[in-house]
Amino acid sequence: MPSAPILNGKGDVKLDDVVFGAEFHPSLVHEAVRAEQAARRQGTHASRNRALIRGGGIKPFRQKGTGRARQGTNRAPQMTGGAVVFGPQPRHYTFKVNRKERAAALRSALSVHGARSSVALFETASFDPPKTKKGLELLSGWGRKGATLVVLTDAQEMVSRSFRNLDKVRVLPVSEVGVADLIRASNLLLSQESLDELTTRASKVPNRQGAGA
Repeated sequence: MPSAPILNGKGDVKLDDVVFGAEFHPSLVHEAVRAEQAARRQGTHASRNRALIRGGGIKPFRQKGTGRARQGTNRAPQMTGGAVVFGPQPRHYTFKVNRKERAAALRSALSVHGARSSVALFETASFDPPKTKKGLELLSGWGRKGATLVVLTDAQEMVSRSFRNLDKVRVLPVSEVGVADLIRASNLLLSQESLDELTTRASKVPNRQGAGA
């Protein structure tokens, strides 16, 4: 069973073997990462079609005698300042990933950290009031290199101030942590409350409302 040390406390915490010791499924992780990144795209790009271009009420020049190809409107795509043919329009890029697949991908990402022993916990009580120096000392004492993801609950927002200005450290509330965030991080630092919430998310699949009614 994987375990995680308590950096500013004593002993280790046993991690859920179902969540942190699961089999790695690269295809599910890839699908979940694609879905998360696609959902973050704004999709606000747009171009003007012929209906949105000003002018075009009369022919730009006479039909014959100019030596140029005949034109019926200055809104046409081949005209300077004309419309765009098949240009981008506002859209969303989201696509569905089943709940069981999302949970399995989350377990796979957490299991990578469990196998690497790159998970640690810390007691948030010692970060009141918050001090960046305390956060730096905590991570330096851990001795691991690379990018670190610090996961806290919404109620622990004050604690995040001790870490958010540190180099190669990213702080996220547990409600916003996704598979892409876990895979990108080399190390994972959790509070006990965020560990419990993350374990619950990864181990259970919510039932549909009204199912079986």
